[in-house]
Amino acid sequence: MDTKKDKTEILEKYGLETDDTGSPEAQIAILTEEIDSLFDHLEDHPKDKHSRKGLVGMVNKRKKLLKYLKKEDRKRYEEIIKKTGLKSK
Repeated sequence: MDTKKDKTEILEKYGLETDDTGSPEAQIAILTEEIDSLFDHLEDHPKDKHSRKGLVGMVNKRKKLLKYLKKEDRKRYEEIIKKTGLKSK
């Protein structure tokens, strides 16, 4: 998932600007795709502890970004929640 092409596809999928990877919405979208991919990997390889640790770190980072976005701009937060299909607290 490290290639520029993959990130561009993710940003297009979620309706964000393709060259803006620094915004919280873009980071949340990219992390969501990486988390989904890693979750699928862990279903096939349940003893992969290093990947599980990475997954937990990504989930925490996404959680912090969502918390920040919710505090700063509620409308943008609700839009990204709807686009990614995440649950809102």
